Amino acid sequence: MAGSAIPHFQNTSGHEAIEIGVKEFMCVGANPPFDHPHVFIDMGDENERVCPYCSTLYRYNPALNPAETKPEGCQFGEAA
Repeated sequence: MAGSAIPHFQNTSGHEAIEIGVKEFMCVGANPPFDHPHVFIDMGDENERVCPYCSTLYRYNPALNPAETKPEGCQFGEAA
């Protein structure tokens, strides 16, 4: 994803899993001030990855665009 902003996702609502439309992203945990260190996650060839800080399970869903999440509202609003 060189040359483009890396999407950031948050899990303030405490969802067990979040579906996203990208395989490279940053997890911020909950919204500030309750966030954790913003960690880059690359799923590689896998379709799921767990954040090592907050244990949120992220699932790749190719039907979603980079700005969509299921459940809705899990994209962090601040630009990378």
